[in-house]
Amino acid sequence: MSGGGALSPVHPGRLATAAVRSLSPYVPGKPIGELEREYGVRDIAKLASNENPYGPSPRALEAMHAALSEAWLYPDASAHEFKAVLARHLGVASSQITVGNGSNELLLLLAEAFLDADRSAVCSQYGFAIYPLVIRATGARCIETPALPADAPMPYGHDLAAMAAAVAADTRLLFIADPNNPTGTWVDRAALRALLRALPGDTIAVLDEAYFEYANVDGGIDDCVGWLPEFPNLVVLRTFSKGYGLAGVRVGYAVSHPEVADALNRIRPAFNVSNVAQAGAAAAIADQAYMLDGARRIVAERERVAGALRALRVDCAPSAANFLMADLGERAPQIYEQLLRGGLIVRPLGGYGLPRHLRVSIGLPEQNERLLAQLRALR
Repeated sequence: MSGGGALSPVHPGRLATAAVRSLSPYVPGKPIGELEREYGVRDIAKLASNENPYGPSPRALEAMHAALSEAWLYPDASAHEFKAVLARHLGVASSQITVGNGSNELLLLLAEAFLDADRSAVCSQYGFAIYPLVIRATGARCIETPALPADAPMPYGHDLAAMAAAVAADTRLLFIADPNNPTGTWVDRAALRALLRALPGDTIAVLDEAYFEYANVDGGIDDCVGWLPEFPNLVVLRTFSKGYGLAGVRVGYAVSHPEVADALNRIRPAFNVSNVAQAGAAAAIADQAYMLDGARRIVAERERVAGALRALRVDCAPSAANFLMADLGERAPQIYEQLLRGGLIVRPLGGYGLPRHLRVSIGLPEQNERLLAQLRALR
């Protein structure tokens, strides 16, 4: 330490990289406790974060309780047994799987592994807010393509042709959410396959299927995990937060070519998925009947709520997820506040560039009915 001069003021925040300083942090749905503190409201229904109102399988709860007896031990860092269960369920090799602290962590790992200041990545307007965050955090160039127009059959959804056309020589990642959050829209599987065929071999397509269990509740769509032998530059992301009701324990996974998985595992934090999460997720997989029953109930409720909203002349985008994006017009911010005061938390979408819209998670039937009753009164 040299002496002789006056010390300059310390601004520790300036020590972060320029890319990080330029970011606006992701804002999650308002927690129940925060609403209680701010408004003094009780009897709150949270319909803001796309959580599964039926919760996890009793088998998963039992397995997690049992795992707590070994809470003093570090989890298996390689998640060997959990990955073996996943591999059998998916029909892939364990070497193709990377586990994450939710699928959000895997998005971050993909960006860290394949992007830097000399590269770019493509995502869609109105796509999941985490995509541009993880891209820009690396210093990479974020190429955001326009979404489909409001009057399209899939309003505000991904325009796959525009995304394919935006791929540049330095593009290493292309993010596709299917179904997409916050719109609920989905992509045609034939169009998706055409995009993958047209994609350069050095561009990785990240197919984010966080809501897969709802989109495929009756097995009506191709499982893109089966496409991996044909497309080695495809990565499929899924999570246990939605269909399996395990949002609070944080566990997700990526399925990819083994070389991609190897790259991700080189930077994956050790012990990133707890022993409780591994045990609960493995048991949840074994209880497909429970997951499917809950998913079918939620999908049926989604269609009922969508019909009731349309009866109120509220437009809803098509949804294959466990939520609806509703157009409440210019009064959407005021309606959001009034719903909060009535003990209902939904998600305003002004941060996505959709100030007229609120995203409504599908809850239990009585919660959904409470929401509809308040909207009838407000409309």
